[in-house]
Amino acid sequence: MKSIELFSGIGGFRIGCDELGLETVWSNEIDKLASEVYVQNFGSKNHVNDDIKKVLEDIPDHDLLTAGFPCQPFSSAGKKLGINDTRGTLFESINQILKRKQPKFFVLENVKRLLSMENGRHFAVILKTLSKLNYIIEWRILDAVNFGLPQSRERIVITGRKTNPNFSYLCNKEDLLDLPPNLVSNITNHDLWQNIEEHTKQFFPWGIAKNGKFFQAKVKKFSSRKEEKKLKDILEEDPNESFYFTEDTLKRIENSSLVNKFVNGVQILYNQKGGARMGYTIFGSEGIAPTLTCTTSRHYERYKIGNSYRRLTNIEYARIQGFPDHHCSMASVYRQYSLYGNAVPPQLAKWAINQIISQNGVNLEEITQQLSLL
Repeated sequence: MKSIELFSGIGGFRIGCDELGLETVWSNEIDKLASEVYVQNFGSKNHVNDDIKKVLEDIPDHDLLTAGFPCQPFSSAGKKLGINDTRGTLFESINQILKRKQPKFFVLENVKRLLSMENGRHFAVILKTLSKLNYIIEWRILDAVNFGLPQSRERIVITGRKTNPNFSYLCNKEDLLDLPPNLVSNITNHDLWQNIEEHTKQFFPWGIAKNGKFFQAKVKKFSSRKEEKKLKDILEEDPNESFYFTEDTLKRIENSSLVNKFVNGVQILYNQKGGARMGYTIFGSEGIAPTLTCTTSRHYERYKIGNSYRRLTNIEYARIQGFPDHHCSMASVYRQYSLYGNAVPPQLAKWAINQIISQNGVNLEEITQQLSLL
């Protein structure tokens, strides 16, 4: 099977596709440094460092489209027609490619707040647009911690497939909460579905959609049955002294409040305001890491490691996000933080790709494992 990777960054989806045996026939990234990292790891063949809107005509046929697409507000797009206009946005590029190339599958990733932005109207526009393309759409909130990564990182994964399913694939019937059994068993009856255009609330963490209608539900917490790692499990043994801020941190602790509790699995030791994320926070290593981001200020958060205090290293960022230690080695240490913080965790991407394709009678992960034994 052939895949393409849009807004590829440093290649989170690419690693997932490679491990599942899919051939990536085209990739695109506008950021120069991220593209250089991508080329260093995967080669320059069929990789384009340019604005996606300028190279739409160059995209080859493919079976799977993947994208961790940037979330641009629609209100400033096109002719400023408001929230219902996707023209001029990067999402519209995805829409155009799906229209022209009609791949069998697609997997998109974005931030969790997409479900609640503008009382759900941003997601409603996305959902309505995709549902008109003759795909069964499914979305679900997934957390990196459930894929063996020591990080609280909730992301929405949106999938599409051409074949009409009997049910969905990112969740099972037994995962659904607060629904009568008769409703669950008749979920494919479109008479039970709502019109997307009429929905003006935050969306639930799981749902399916087609032809302008959708069905959603609350779901049980997802688990891929992987053992959950803690931050202490991935720490470097002897990092460079430049990562340490022990004396400076001890002085700050004098003006901080003792918190010493876990919030969403993250161990918070001290905070200037006594809250979870407000003010100056010092984290412990007995829990997991808070969501890594590309925000510069986040790169200097302090962690208590043994009796010392330091920031996380670039290699620890790679491990937390599920990448090889030296995946971004050609970039400076400072720039690596943003590159990793902006990436799609490969393990999460791989699971979603395998789920959506394996329901078509092909379990890519099993086939890949069998081939490796030959």
